[in-house]
Amino acid sequence: MHKRCLILLMTFIVSLSAFSQIDPFKYWTLLPPAVMDEIIGEASGETAYNTILETGAYNKDRLASNYDGLFYESAYILKQLKLYGLSGARIDDYPGGDVWDGIKGSLWEISPKRRKLASYMDMTAMLAKGSTNADVKAELVWIGQGRKQDFDPADVDGKIVVTEGSLSNSHTNACQNASALGVIAISGSRPHFDPTQIPWRGLGGWRSSSDNMKFGFYLTAREGEFLKKRLIRGEKIKVHAQVKAKKEKYRLQNVTCHIPGTDPDAGEIIFSAHLFEGITKQGANDNKSGSAGILEVARLLNTLINEGRIDPPKRTIRFLWGPEFSGTGPWVQDHMELMDKTLCNINMDMVGEWLSKNQSYMCLIRTTLGNAHYINDVMENYYRYIGEVTRERIYGASGVSRVGRRIMAPSGSDEPFAYSIEVHSGSSDHEIFNDWGVAVPGVMMIAWPDQWYHTSGDRPDKADPTQMKRIAIIGAASAYNIACADDAMVMRIAGETASNGTRRLGHAWILAQNYLNDSDGTCIDENYRNAIGKLQTAEEFELAVLESVMELANNKNELNTYIEKLKASIRTTTASHKAALNLQMSIKSRQLGVEAQKHQQSKLERDASLMIPVRTAKVREMGYRGWRGYSDEIPEDAKEKYPYNRREIARTSELQCLINGDRSVLDIKRCLDGQYQRESSLKAVMNYIYQLEAARFVTFK
Repeated sequence: MHKRCLILLMTFIVSLSAFSQIDPFKYWTLLPPAVMDEIIGEASGETAYNTILETGAYNKDRLASNYDGLFYESAYILKQLKLYGLSGARIDDYPGGDVWDGIKGSLWEISPKRRKLASYMDMTAMLAKGSTNADVKAELVWIGQGRKQDFDPADVDGKIVVTEGSLSNSHTNACQNASALGVIAISGSRPHFDPTQIPWRGLGGWRSSSDNMKFGFYLTAREGEFLKKRLIRGEKIKVHAQVKAKKEKYRLQNVTCHIPGTDPDAGEIIFSAHLFEGITKQGANDNKSGSAGILEVARLLNTLINEGRIDPPKRTIRFLWGPEFSGTGPWVQDHMELMDKTLCNINMDMVGEWLSKNQSYMCLIRTTLGNAHYINDVMENYYRYIGEVTRERIYGASGVSRVGRRIMAPSGSDEPFAYSIEVHSGSSDHEIFNDWGVAVPGVMMIAWPDQWYHTSGDRPDKADPTQMKRIAIIGAASAYNIACADDAMVMRIAGETASNGTRRLGHAWILAQNYLNDSDGTCIDENYRNAIGKLQTAEEFELAVLESVMELANNKNELNTYIEKLKASIRTTTASHKAALNLQMSIKSRQLGVEAQKHQQSKLERDASLMIPVRTAKVREMGYRGWRGYSDEIPEDAKEKYPYNRREIARTSELQCLINGDRSVLDIKRCLDGQYQRESSLKAVMNYIYQLEAARFVTFK
């Protein structure tokens, strides 16, 4: 009996041990579970998807009356903000200039058959932006890629050319440099994925006052292929092209609102999404989805706070919808007093994609070393949470609930959340905030790739209510997390950052090792320097991120002690990596039969190591892109004395952000090389900074 009880007890212990190993992952968020339950429950992918439908269900022809008041997108967002009771909902507008506006565009074959080939009414993207008024009947002629060498100018005189190359280049070569009447281009936008999409493109130089502009039509790859074959086999085809267009005056419309914090001096978080990308181009995912995303974040947080389901935030959360770059830039420039207290930016651009349809990932685009910030790791926490809880794992496949948590919209996909944490990339409004004249660290949420990017196929059927719900949760949780952060949360964020940082240091380490692994006897010394530089840059980034967390601290003395401990762990990790790298260098040198050489600095490197540039107040005074006109203020003799080729610098905007009064010019070059694939020229970096000095944007210690 005693022996039997012992066996049963041991069996029970073993079973407990086995059970404890079933779930090797602990799903956690920085925010408490109760708060996450409210955010997840309130987030509505359907509401966000409906916003996409309301603002971008199809490519609309803007009527002339629309230019006299609010664009329908601006009016809708403003109406919803007021309906939701958001504070300070308003529109700030700025001069916009002239925009091309299509009115009519039809292309009919009239011989040997009569049939419609293209129509602006059918699909607005069929008429190329910049097309001018025309009513012509002419023969078609095939010109291949549309390059100068692809046709004889005499052959296109008085005809309409057909190309499978660039519409803009063909227009320049055949219409402006020769005497063709217009261009028909066959779409080359991912024709093997979707042969029915047409790119949003126009005629080059349409903004100029040239009277030599003609017209252009796009055909889908599917239909264009038939026309191409007919022309190649020598069929004579005559068409009737009618175009009516004009230029309209427009204004840049920025919609804003905010959720007020309880402490006006505690800082702000700002969401951004471009409601317009130009005025003509429209897209459901690019970027009605991002606009719908931040609108849903505003609605759900405001609802939870007003109903007392979560506490009011300490810090203000602000929202901005505007024309990409052209509208967001002036608004930021006009509100530098807000930027002075804004902690970070979350930009949503193309976030509604149905991931499996687009064969894409939901990406988080991080900041660079020049704007190192904890926003990266706060966002990654919620990306990881959604990614882990919504996927089915093999050990739980037999259960009723096969995923950790079902976070889906009623009409959306039932798919795992495929995500990727990416290095920095630009081309959206977060770059406005990251600019050294604004200095607000900004990240971007974006789905990539998008198989219908910048084409007529960017419609709501490619969007997914489930993804809209998930990105609203991630955005709302991240912003609310920072907005409510107290000293206890500061420690949690710092710990999360240090933990992720250790992993990132490990990645930098293997990259550094591969510099040596791939070396031969002629380049091992140079590769070793690059490897060490990679480790130093990675360490510097992690230390700067940890330092940024201190801006949230109340008891700075106490928390600084904790942060310094975490920094010490980063330094210790890097030191161990360097020691291993040094040993690897010795072994590799012996294997190659070469003697490791201690690097001797060149005169240029010694000079660069002693030059420490410091930003002047002029950088912030001029705000976003205020520095871009600096070349006009540089004396010609300085330009001649300090020449540089922009291609010799991996990224000049990051170079500017790296100027902090502590890094030498040599350090800046090393930090650029540590982040980008293309190596920067030290001489070019030095001369670029000399030119900044001549424009009074920097001085030297």
